[in-house]
Amino acid sequence: MADRIEYKTRDQMRVMARAGVIVEQALAAARAAAVAGATTGHVEAAAAAVIANAGATSNFLGYHGFPATACVSVNEEVVHGIPGERVLEPGDVVSIDCGAIVDGWHGDSAISLIVGEPLSEADARLVEQTRRSLWAGIAALATAKRLDEVSAAIEDVTDAAGLHPLVGYVGHGIGTAMHQPPDVLNYRARGRGARVRPGMCVAIEPMTVLGTSESTVLDDDWTIVSADGSRGAHWEHSIAVHEDGIWVLTASDGGAAGLAPWGVTPAPLG
Repeated sequence: MADRIEYKTRDQMRVMARAGVIVEQALAAARAAAVAGATTGHVEAAAAAVIANAGATSNFLGYHGFPATACVSVNEEVVHGIPGERVLEPGDVVSIDCGAIVDGWHGDSAISLIVGEPLSEADARLVEQTRRSLWAGIAALATAKRLDEVSAAIEDVTDAAGLHPLVGYVGHGIGTAMHQPPDVLNYRARGRGARVRPGMCVAIEPMTVLGTSESTVLDDDWTIVSADGSRGAHWEHSIAVHEDGIWVLTASDGGAAGLAPWGVTPAPLG
């Protein structure tokens, strides 16, 4: 797998950062739209408008037939939810995943949120600790020799929080395609993972549930739900590794705020 990894130049990473910031803005609009009484289709439309107005292209719409610009997954729908007429209710856990293409280069990111106030401490823990595991993984990438160190950092946080990874769903390389080698696991596994080296760009995306790690696919052939109906959360960023360090491509500050608690400072692409 390692010999198939697409390594990027600084100039290419800069274009990816342009795509990434558009995704960040799209997710911000979607977050603002995700209020009680809104439909998941309304949330998706908010993200789509930002991407279109920026002159970028959605990398979700039409991907293997996916019918929308963003995935909007609610409660037991962990990932790949198709937006539509479902109405959001107070306390819903909502995960929003979207991406954009600029000049042939991709950005991909996801957030989770609770509509209004959480219904339980478990829901609040699910969303916050999944977010925290993402930043633990990104911080580990800054010094990692191999990607298994990233996977271990993610698992350390989610395991301590009593969360379970969604088995079979992982992070990935990103660049001229949305999904590329290498895989980025959210849990420890045999093998050491691909070697981390300058030019590598990856999307790290922990997907966790409160209950079983097993999942099923709904009849729409897209929506992934937890097998036991427990709630899930999903966070994601795209990150570049270069000679001077790492830069979070889907954060306008390069990840500075998220990495600060871990003692890591992102290195600008210049």
